Amino acid sequence: MSAHRRKTSHPARRPRRQPARRRPRRIARTLLVTACALAVTAAAGAWYVYRDLVGSIGSSKALQGAEKSKYGDTNILLMGLDSRRDQNGEELPEEVLDKLHAGSSDIGGYNANTLILLHVPGDGSRAKAFSVPRDDFVDVAGQGKDKIKKAYGLAKAKEEERLSGRGVKDRRQLEREGREAGRKAQIETVRNFLGVPIDHFAELNLAGFYHLADALGGVPVCLKKPVQDKYSGADFPAGRQTLNGQQSLAFVRQRHGLDMGDLDRTKRQQAFLAGATQKLNSAGTFTDPVKLMKLIDAAKQDVVTDEGWDLLSFVKQAKNLSGGKVAFTTLPVERFGRNHGEDINVVDDMKIKRLIAEQIGPEASASAAAPSPSDAPGAPPGPGGAAPAPPASGGPAIDGGGIPCVD
Repeated sequence: MSAHRRKTSHPARRPRRQPARRRPRRIARTLLVTACALAVTAAAGAWYVYRDLVGSIGSSKALQGAEKSKYGDTNILLMGLDSRRDQNGEELPEEVLDKLHAGSSDIGGYNANTLILLHVPGDGSRAKAFSVPRDDFVDVAGQGKDKIKKAYGLAKAKEEERLSGRGVKDRRQLEREGREAGRKAQIETVRNFLGVPIDHFAELNLAGFYHLADALGGVPVCLKKPVQDKYSGADFPAGRQTLNGQQSLAFVRQRHGLDMGDLDRTKRQQAFLAGATQKLNSAGTFTDPVKLMKLIDAAKQDVVTDEGWDLLSFVKQAKNLSGGKVAFTTLPVERFGRNHGEDINVVDDMKIKRLIAEQIGPEASASAAAPSPSDAPGAPPGPGGAAPAPPASGGPAIDGGGIPCVD
């Protein structure tokens, strides 16, 4: 009986094994926690970079209280200054000036030689960019009729003179407040000339083109024919090529040797903008920390924007502006003329306002109906009344890679 019991007794209990299905759950949970931690770290890093950019980039109150666009549209004025000085008014280093091929700091003033209105529709449709020729003879805010490029420099000098008369001697204060007056006058002049609100602006000096191109690792452009110009330093073969910082500045500054001079130079500026935007989006700049920091450093040195502009949102929006997705137009010039010994572009204000209204929608129509000051007595005549350009010059042709080809 006892033997039988020994045979039938239960074996010693073994420790239970955890169900196999729990192990994948634990691994998945660990991976999820790790992914969340990485996401938080990346977000914190991106936020730090963004805060660093916003806190360091030049900021202006020139647009405070200005009228805004409707329907979610955004109008951005890009201003390129012909200045050989930094944001504090200090002369650029000699080695930089040599690379810029732009002469001494005494040559360049505060003319806005590049003026481009970028219209980004709120519905996500194709953006449009309008180049304003720098010698257009218009009503300049606070000055009367003059070249549109002069609005900035004239207002800056006037404000500095006013402050000096009140006893202000600090050179940096004079520079800072003078530039603010210049920005307000330039923006107001362009806004009145085109008849549309301006929501944001970005200001870049000569060195900015150089630093931006270098930060991007070069900017792709396309030339229909080889060019050589001793004044700007341009010396390029025909075809598609990538320009470094020094070459990029020569590219956007060249006007000698071009059939239409300044009017053709605006197409160079358009081509640079298109190439830089494409490079910005295609080179992994936003995912490469080294490239991103180089771009931010360049922006800190040379760029001023309006206070409160959400640059992070615009950077995301800018990804839709490359690959030929921007329609470029150079605004029309009726004829060439002279004013106080200077060459000017005689323009038809009403025609330009109508063109802008037709291109960007109904918000400009009310402004387009305003009387045109260009027909006022005293508008200087052009030689022979010949029109130097078509009513409106379309943007440069786009090559297979989305890069504009220019003369």
